[in-house]
Amino acid sequence: MQTRFDLTQSDIPKAWYNLLLDFPEPLPPPLHPATKQPVPAEALLAIFPENLVKQEMCADRWIEIPEPERQIYALWRPTPLLRAVRFEQALKTPAHIYYKYEGVSPAGTHKVNTSVPQAYFNKVAGTRRLATETGKMQDA
Repeated sequence: MQTRFDLTQSDIPKAWYNLLLDFPEPLPPPLHPATKQPVPAEALLAIFPENLVKQEMCADRWIEIPEPERQIYALWRPTPLLRAVRFEQALKTPAHIYYKYEGVSPAGTHKVNTSVPQAYFNKVAGTRRLATETGKMQDA
């Protein structure tokens, strides 16, 4: 039984799929932390470059991945798709369960999948300094 599925570098997607268009209703807009009012796109320009704001607000089904970024992805992508057979057996389900193994990425995590585009689009926009965080909270 095959449990690992590998694509080639030529299979790396050329576009991101915008799943927001599949939701039954639009997501609520981001809220200003002090006023709790919706933040207009123009206000986001204070902290994000215009190209990222346009992408965030994009209503297109497919969003092209720039070639320089695809070349960076090719360093570790595509990551293997694995079938969780023992998990299926433990659940006693006839469903096939699959997961992506992101441990092959340079950081050993999925986080570079989004940090690379953010860094790329900031570079294109002329951002000279960039700081990031993972969003992970540490227990005290």
